Amino acid sequence: MLTALSAALPALLTTALQQLATAPDHATPAPSPAPSDTAPRRLSTAPEPADVDEPTDSPEPAPVSDGAPEADCTTPTVAPEPDPTAPEPEPSAAPSAPLPGSKAARGALRATVARLLADNPGDTFTVTQAAKLVGNKSGGAVGNALEWLTAHGHAARVNDKPRTYSATPATAHAAATAHVSAPTVTAPAAPKPARTRAPKKAEHAAAPAPVAPATTAAPDPAASPVPAWDGRSPLPRPNGSTYHPRTLADTSDVAALRTLRAEGVPALLYGPPGTGKTSLVEAAFPDAITVCGDGDTQVSDLIGSYTQRPDGGYEFVYGPLVIAMQEGRVLFLDDATLIPPTVLAALYPGMDGRRQITVKEHKGETITAAEGFYVVAGHNPNVHGAILSDALSSRFSVQIEVSSDYDLARTLKIDASAVRVARNLATRKSKGEIGWAPQLRELLAFHKIQTILGKDAAWSNLLGIAPAEDRDTVATVLKAALGKDITHLALGKQL
Repeated sequence: MLTALSAALPALLTTALQQLATAPDHATPAPSPAPSDTAPRRLSTAPEPADVDEPTDSPEPAPVSDGAPEADCTTPTVAPEPDPTAPEPEPSAAPSAPLPGSKAARGALRATVARLLADNPGDTFTVTQAAKLVGNKSGGAVGNALEWLTAHGHAARVNDKPRTYSATPATAHAAATAHVSAPTVTAPAAPKPARTRAPKKAEHAAAPAPVAPATTAAPDPAASPVPAWDGRSPLPRPNGSTYHPRTLADTSDVAALRTLRAEGVPALLYGPPGTGKTSLVEAAFPDAITVCGDGDTQVSDLIGSYTQRPDGGYEFVYGPLVIAMQEGRVLFLDDATLIPPTVLAALYPGMDGRRQITVKEHKGETITAAEGFYVVAGHNPNVHGAILSDALSSRFSVQIEVSSDYDLARTLKIDASAVRVARNLATRKSKGEIGWAPQLRELLAFHKIQTILGKDAAWSNLLGIAPAEDRDTVATVLKAALGKDITHLALGKQL
């Protein structure tokens, strides 16, 4: 039987194959109906039949393929192959833009900081406290915001060591109306219509001129907000106090700095904290933009950064360096030697003969300094972490020492015995016996505390603010001057 089946098997297979060859092919799908004339089609990588009219969203005819495979697309519009000779399109406001996500727009940050002060009238905040309360923002950025608010009368600097701030009657208004002073760019671009490939000869024609980036026109230097001045009278500061000019090079310090600005010679002011460096700059240059330097200062704190708008798009917000260059204003780098050298390097091209910087993060835009742009820096030599590098020092042709004016302290009605003690300690400091002496800032604080808490409390506080390593020497000087022992200010027993 097996032999019979083996003999019949070839015949059965031949018959089955013949039947399959003549049967209809059920695995092949039926042709799909022709598309509707109104239904949009998606671009396919497969070639289309020549006799099918394919509607598109563009009134222009679809470009003729040059043989290269077309890219896949997820939009209904049939887009042509990119033209390699066309200029690069403007970057759209997309999340893929190079932006530091933790940086807030300076205008928005000012409003946030102003709201913090306005909501807590009568309270004072240090830069560190304010930075934590507004969402752990950069201390440098918050410090700049507080200085900007102070300069415009929207906040008051209560103390300088450490810097503390409080609200003014205008703070609530600033919280409601603060805005970004730098121009905004890179608005969301509307979808561009499809381009048709130009003839080959036209491809080599002159490329379209690039669109110039939006910038702020520099004001007329003659219109700079410098009030008329007789060369000797006290000058107002943004915080409402007055600055009393001092002599420098056969003229006043204010007049000397203004002349240096006119001649384009950068100046570095150095000396212990509290001697009046910031006061001098604010009095000499009412248009100054202050950057409070520290070890956390970044390039974006000077140049600018991308930030998100309320509508979800992104825009580039210029920093204080760019604004000062565009508007021909003074840039004051307070505590410049605390700023990392790699960050300061972004400033140097704008200070030398080039007077230009390149904003790599913003399409490689070139910023040219307007007439009146000037850089002045402050340096505290004995502050921990302050480094006056050769690169920084060489940029400032004029370097001016600023020490306390103890004669001015007497003019300001500060207690004569406090001034004598300060002079004594300053002499010991100059001899290297101690590392600290009260400066004008500490004497002004002494006068205020004396008025509020009494003279004994003022003496105790003066001893208490002295560094621990110098406190014994200060106590000895105080005992010799006052005839009694002084202890640092501290709580006593329960009442």
